[in-house]
Amino acid sequence: MGKPVLFYATLSPPSRAVLLTANALGVELELRSINLLKGEHLTEDFVKMNPQHTIPTLIDEENIIYDSHAICGYLVDKYGKDDKLYPKDLVKRAQVNARLHFDSGHLFARLRFLYEPILYNGSTDCSMDKIAYIQKTYEIMEEMLKEHPYVCGDDLTIADFCCAATITSVDEVAPVDEFKFPKLLAWLKRLSELPNYQKINQDGADELKRIFKEILANNRTKQK
Repeated sequence: MGKPVLFYATLSPPSRAVLLTANALGVELELRSINLLKGEHLTEDFVKMNPQHTIPTLIDEENIIYDSHAICGYLVDKYGKDDKLYPKDLVKRAQVNARLHFDSGHLFARLRFLYEPILYNGSTDCSMDKIAYIQKTYEIMEEMLKEHPYVCGDDLTIADFCCAATITSVDEVAPVDEFKFPKLLAWLKRLSELPNYQKINQDGADELKRIFKEILANNRTKQK
């Protein structure tokens, strides 16, 4: 049986969440890089495989799975030696699912609201309203982490990987105030100490922020 194949991009927070999950599980993936800025996810073959044309996309045997949260859960269920990263207990799993939906519906959605028009459509709108809209999610994260080291309690889960991959991709544009959000910053530091975290997540997050700033500056120059 061959390795699961992951179509991914280092710039993509959801891709990096899957890579963090695979790393924690010790699962080797066959990685196939997709250049989002060049539209490689919009080719006929890719859209046929994944009608949503989203990154990441996983092929395991003959099964095609997309959406990073679904992929992370699948990897734990199939390859995990235990269920700590994605508990089978219904109540605990519901809490992890709630945090995953918080990432997709709030954290990542607000990142996209700011980033996509600038990266793909020539926009120069990096307004304080959009930045504040992202920072509102930090208030919720701070509350989640008020009494526990991780977003679902005392144990690390895939929800931590997904939320961290998003926040670290936007935390320079929408800064995390150290006085307002000390628990959030402590959580980010805790995750940064995981094995291979710098290579798997932080390097890609830093690259995305750099490219965002460069494209924003170029868009502003063009509009002068």
